[in-house]
Amino acid sequence: MQDNNVEFLFKRLTDFHLLRIIRAQKHVYEAPITAYLSDVFFSAGLAYGVSFEHIRRDLEGQFSDGHLMRTSTIRFVRKEGRFWVLTTMNSRYVIASFKKCHGRPSFQNFLRSTASEPGCPPHITH
Repeated sequence: MQDNNVEFLFKRLTDFHLLRIIRAQKHVYEAPITAYLSDVFFSAGLAYGVSFEHIRRDLEGQFSDGHLMRTSTIRFVRKEGRFWVLTTMNSRYVIASFKKCHGRPSFQNFLRSTASEPGCPPHITH
């Protein structure tokens, strides 16, 4: 009999995360938001985090609240109110919180790396 290895990609949100998401949802953004992300960290031009209120969630569980997700390549970063908004080709994500210890430093590294790319338009606006 073959053993099946199942990996669960789900995280329960703490009260801290839920409060940050609620605050992020109350803000009025310049364009529609695809999802709110908590515990965000960055690697290779992508953001990874726990998805909440994703507009494309479905009955099979794809993009359900509390699931880990990865964005596509980040094209722009903009601060709207108290929150950072990440824009990809077809989506906009709000960072509700960064991953403890590694999230904010990885974001700062991402910002530095995109600012130093020759011939690229500025990715950061305030």
